[in-house]
Amino acid sequence: MKSRREAIAGMLLRLRAMGLPHRLMMAFEAVPRQNFVPVMHLDESYGRGQLPIECGQTMTGPDQIARTLQAFDVRENHRVLEIGTGSGYQTGLLAALAGKVISMERYHTLADKARQRLVALNMENVEIRLADGNEGIPGQAFDRIIINGSFAEPPRLFIEQLASGGTMIVPIGPPDGAQTLTKFVKTGSRFEVTELFTVRMQPLIEGVSKAI
Repeated sequence: MKSRREAIAGMLLRLRAMGLPHRLMMAFEAVPRQNFVPVMHLDESYGRGQLPIECGQTMTGPDQIARTLQAFDVRENHRVLEIGTGSGYQTGLLAALAGKVISMERYHTLADKARQRLVALNMENVEIRLADGNEGIPGQAFDRIIINGSFAEPPRLFIEQLASGGTMIVPIGPPDGAQTLTKFVKTGSRFEVTELFTVRMQPLIEGVSKAI
């Protein structure tokens, strides 16, 4: 069995081979993935695959997150909106890259645990909100929006919450199959659309969970 140090080194070597920019590599080095993984899966923290987390959700593999954030191109002055906090791992990476991150989560359990993990890492530029992420935050404009849940069609409500020059990344496709992770870049009233790669994500669920 690999030691924790060997597993971390293996992940970082994989990511470096992807040609990630220096700032993104620094974020992956600064945010310890094992802090966000359920105890029973600690030995798998730095593998490629998804991991199950609380509330029937999954934690995306680091390689996919790296490809996504490479396309997302977050800068230190950016305001970022994340829909679907999950474990909080991607949230932590965004906080290491951006000026301000607001992350919305519908499950009490996930929101609370993510908040605790990020506080323990002294990440003061991130806010976790227990809320229905389907509405985003009306009246505000963000430089970057990332949605960790799929839509059958491009969600225009979120596009309207992008600042000029802003970027949104969201999975587009059928709820019961593969989707295409799609990048929207807003220039004035026009949008440049780029299809990135195939993913499988659950549709974004409406409402705040009452039970968990």
